[in-house]
Amino acid sequence: MTTPNTTNNSSVGTSPEEKPFPHLLAPLDLGFTQLANRTLMGSMHTGLEEEKGGFAKLAAFYEERAKGGVGLIVTGGVSPNKRGRVAPFGSELSHFWHVNKHKQVTEAVHKYPTKICLQLLHTGRYAYHPFSVAPSKIKSPINPFTPRAMSVRQINGTIKDFAHASYLAAKAGYDGVEIMGSEGYLINQFACIRTNQRSDDWGGNIENRMRLAIETIKAVRAKVGDKFIIIFRLSMLDLVEGGNSWDEVVTMAKAVEKAGATLINTGIGWHEARVPTIVTSVPRAAFTWVTERMKKEVSIPLVTTNRINTPEIAEKVLASGQADMVSMARPFLADADFVNKAAENKSDEINTCIGCNQACLDHVFQQKRASCLVNPRACYETELNFNKLDTASKRKKLAVIGAGPAGLAFSVYATERGHKVELFDKISEIGGQFNVAKQIPGKEEFYETIRYFNKQLALHNVPVHLNNEQSAESLLAAGFDEVVLATGIKPRKLDIEGIDHPKVLSYLQVLREKVSVGKKVAIIGAGGIGFDVATFLAESHVETGESLTTNLEAWLKNWGVDKTYQVPGALNTDKLFEQVATDRQITLLQRKTTKVGKGLGKTSGWVHRASLQKHGVKMLPGVSYKSITDDGLLIEVDGKEQLLAVDNIIVCAGQESNRDLQQALEKGGLNVHLIGGANVAAELDAKHAIRQAAELAMII
Repeated sequence: MTTPNTTNNSSVGTSPEEKPFPHLLAPLDLGFTQLANRTLMGSMHTGLEEEKGGFAKLAAFYEERAKGGVGLIVTGGVSPNKRGRVAPFGSELSHFWHVNKHKQVTEAVHKYPTKICLQLLHTGRYAYHPFSVAPSKIKSPINPFTPRAMSVRQINGTIKDFAHASYLAAKAGYDGVEIMGSEGYLINQFACIRTNQRSDDWGGNIENRMRLAIETIKAVRAKVGDKFIIIFRLSMLDLVEGGNSWDEVVTMAKAVEKAGATLINTGIGWHEARVPTIVTSVPRAAFTWVTERMKKEVSIPLVTTNRINTPEIAEKVLASGQADMVSMARPFLADADFVNKAAENKSDEINTCIGCNQACLDHVFQQKRASCLVNPRACYETELNFNKLDTASKRKKLAVIGAGPAGLAFSVYATERGHKVELFDKISEIGGQFNVAKQIPGKEEFYETIRYFNKQLALHNVPVHLNNEQSAESLLAAGFDEVVLATGIKPRKLDIEGIDHPKVLSYLQVLREKVSVGKKVAIIGAGGIGFDVATFLAESHVETGESLTTNLEAWLKNWGVDKTYQVPGALNTDKLFEQVATDRQITLLQRKTTKVGKGLGKTSGWVHRASLQKHGVKMLPGVSYKSITDDGLLIEVDGKEQLLAVDNIIVCAGQESNRDLQQALEKGGLNVHLIGGANVAAELDAKHAIRQAAELAMII
């Protein structure tokens, strides 16, 4: 397996006199206005749009990104009318009394040279309420509600609503709007035969199907005038059956340009597509090739997107002429100062987005406020501020035991507040369980978080003591005011007959100690760790040592993406469901009777399941473990016993908090805090661990 290019070598080839990232940081002239650079902060729904008092927090969120140097911000999607809302109480801009709360956002952003556009999003059949509408009465596979087919009067009314919402956006101080025409939302639904089976002037050939998009752009331009940015987000790859052909996409792009759009933003895939487009296992810049292809067809600036998460990648995309701008959404959750750090040639200080989706998209789909696993301040800017302590407050001498995600985060945040922190770990490197995770094919991005914290510890002059196992006596003797235990978890021995058999291995023996594993394997425990081990073993046969994440052409082929665009939607369904040859037989087991992998991330779990299925991994729920013998693992499923004749049984279940030092320290009079796995021995949860570290740093 190869490691992706990390950002700690960003200054190589750049002399002090040269401007770093010259293409990324170059201004973009739009004729009537100019953007400060080529970075676009892509649209992200945060949940603040619907919170009481949320717009004040939203203003702080966007202001911090504007201060951080981003050239153009696109807000989360706001509907132009009630039927287009994401949910019953979703955000909408249709009345004058909506304008003032949006002014909080635009005024905050315009303290800096950044421009901001409001995304106008009509969800169509994706609307999660019973009043949804669509071009045809066809239910989405990811929504329980069946939409009503729109009448011509409703279509014309919706076009007027888009124009009116754009007018209100201008009144609110926005520099423009982005009309959402991709990802399977209403305008995209009209454009494709998958969802448009109309026989009138709004269906049939591509000229009719794209009519809603074109008439909407024209109506918006007529309403707001020439000096207003109109971005159209065009679905360049539908990645679903019944999607558009390349010729149809080009026809639409040219019409979009002619209708008056300022920029075309690249849209990739529908939400119902069975091809991953943004999760961490997607190669970096995996879809820039389609934007490059479109550049030959239109003359207005094009924005490319998806899995661009470092200045180096963005610069390479722009320098090679694949696009005129790069859209990055989650990277600005991870680090508000992304652009400024790049401009100062300090990209090794950027907190890189690892594409996990755990605190952003997973939260949004659970109707919770979005944030970021590696940056819990995201969307909590008014609530988590790691400023220096007041002069009257006591600076404490703190010991942090454990250099995993919780211990690393706390050490940095507490130091920023003014405390004197020392960090200890009994092994030879920082990172804790991230050092295990980064070895999993598709999780190579975890290297970046370790790189980031290594740099932050150095910048904050935090003493780090590795290969240094502390005792209660040594900590008590060192004169610390308080101790933070971030010691994680330890495996709990399972109560299965024969559990001490030589066939049995722990996941740490496999991933950390690299113990040899046989060709026939049973994995006990189908949580995140079990899936990681199964992925590691299923893909370890790759002769090149690369994972799919680091081999774009192989990844595209594996997921059925037709780069030649010979089929509509660029989706080769035969390849999508094709089995991948593997030299191992793997069975993933769980006690629960629910679907295996149900507890994985809402927006990424299906990718993990699909990937293992392609590798022939068998998944069994409702398993009782009877015994382990020389012959293998004896289990019971649905009242029937069966023997799994395996070479190894890998245990990925059963863990408890590692709090060995707590009692002795407290007896010695020290105040002890537990964070991360030491606090709750749940499935290894870096999101919870880092957030808990931040919250403790705020109050200690």
